Amino acid sequence: MEYNKKVEVFSNLVKMETLFPVEDKIVPGSLVYESLNPFPGYYSDTPDSSPPVYLYLALDRQYRLEEILRATQQVEPHFEEHFDAGKGILTIVNEEIPVIRLRHFGNYDIVAKLQEAYRKEGINYLPRTKKTGEEKALIRIVKFLYLKQVAPSIYIDLKEDYHGYIEIPRFLNWKQFEKVTTDVKYNWLGSKFDAASGSFFHDTDLHEFVRIYSTKLDTQYLQEIRELYLEKMCHLI
Repeated sequence: MEYNKKVEVFSNLVKMETLFPVEDKIVPGSLVYESLNPFPGYYSDTPDSSPPVYLYLALDRQYRLEEILRATQQVEPHFEEHFDAGKGILTIVNEEIPVIRLRHFGNYDIVAKLQEAYRKEGINYLPRTKKTGEEKALIRIVKFLYLKQVAPSIYIDLKEDYHGYIEIPRFLNWKQFEKVTTDVKYNWLGSKFDAASGSFFHDTDLHEFVRIYSTKLDTQYLQEIRELYLEKMCHLI
């Protein structure tokens, strides 16, 4: 990629969050999870800040990406309010739950209407059963990223504020990623950040990355974090 060139890439993102079942303003009997802290590595250390809200609409089966995208294209023109929807999978204990990830939706009053609109496009929901308390979930999201490369192996998100991406030389499973990230944060002297694992496909190659979320990020900030990740990755057995 050329520096400062804008590119769109297909990506996968993996992160861990604590989710809570939503009780109100949803389709009755459906299961909707809410993440009040989608960037825990950042907002847990900055309690005076207000994190954005993410919702996860649990689906009755695994839909193909094009089915979700096609349904979203049909639903969007019927809503004046802006929203962003994506495909994902929650892993809670040993159960995998397909979801639509909903963000930037503004008002909670839109949620049930969105659910009904998706249902009209053939997207149906997982019935709520015994899901009553908070759950620790490994979340996998399939999404398109709109990036600008600002330095070697360093990218800035062009659509999402405070999102940066650093390339790493090899894949880390979730256990490895947690260990390296813990080591990095323990030795990091800069402002706080949240990290997620991921990869994107570009120019016939799969690129492994770490997503960095911070209101303080810039090119130098991301370069310094990347150097620390590379150092700590060398210590993995």
